[in-house]
Amino acid sequence: MTLHKTLTIAGSDTSGGAGMQADLKTFQEHGTYGMVALTVVVTMDPTTWSHKVTPLPTDLLKAQIDTAISTGIDAIKTGMLASEEIIQIASDAIQRANTKHVVIDPVMVCKGDDEVLNPGNTKAMIEHLLPYATVTTPNLFEAGQLAEMPTPKTVDDVKAVAKEIVARGAKAVVVKGGKKLQHDKAVDVFYNGQDFYLLETEKFDTVWNHGAGCTFAAAITANLANGLSINDAVFAAKEFVAAAIQHGWALNDFVGPVMHGAKNRFDAPAVTITKLDTVTA
Repeated sequence: MTLHKTLTIAGSDTSGGAGMQADLKTFQEHGTYGMVALTVVVTMDPTTWSHKVTPLPTDLLKAQIDTAISTGIDAIKTGMLASEEIIQIASDAIQRANTKHVVIDPVMVCKGDDEVLNPGNTKAMIEHLLPYATVTTPNLFEAGQLAEMPTPKTVDDVKAVAKEIVARGAKAVVVKGGKKLQHDKAVDVFYNGQDFYLLETEKFDTVWNHGAGCTFAAAITANLANGLSINDAVFAAKEFVAAAIQHGWALNDFVGPVMHGAKNRFDAPAVTITKLDTVTA
């Protein structure tokens, strides 16, 4: 038996809900063999849950990448890349690995923070990562940063931002709107360079959604590694993460992760996929 191999170049979330922990759990649920090259370690103050981001030495990151790509990688995902140098290292790895499946999750802040980890990272992502992205998965704030436009608030805003992101090199983009976009449902907007799709679910009555973005991007990565088209990889990943969010649970008084294995254990919530030219935003 041979498994498709997936690599995440990402940070470690010590609480286990996001980062490489979410990626590896998601890869496992999709039947791929997951590997990881750690960029940073994120720890939390036990009394306030404030975050501390500790980068790992770049020589160690390069050695991890060399180990992983020597095995032959079917798809690569990036997560938290805390400096311009690390972004360049990830870009070099993508080029050397010569895999056609690359998912860029442009993590710019830790959950609970409201400032970009490093403002110079945005330009580095645009220059060194977007041209290699099969799919990129920004949230609303990240999408505005990548397009160098205001943070989108409506579906029409998202369409304009998504077009600009694809114009900058990505083959496709999913802008994660969730509950924050001005819409009566939880929505994401997917643009494959030709068509726009609205991905809709009901708004789940939960605040336990830690790691949802990482999980969504990792599911797309695994689906691509397993041979799905870009459209099908995104649509299937939406169902996977919707189930994970619906079954999120409280880890402690501060945070609750999504349930990464929910799609394979419970009935998945309904996801409506509609071409945007048939939708009134």
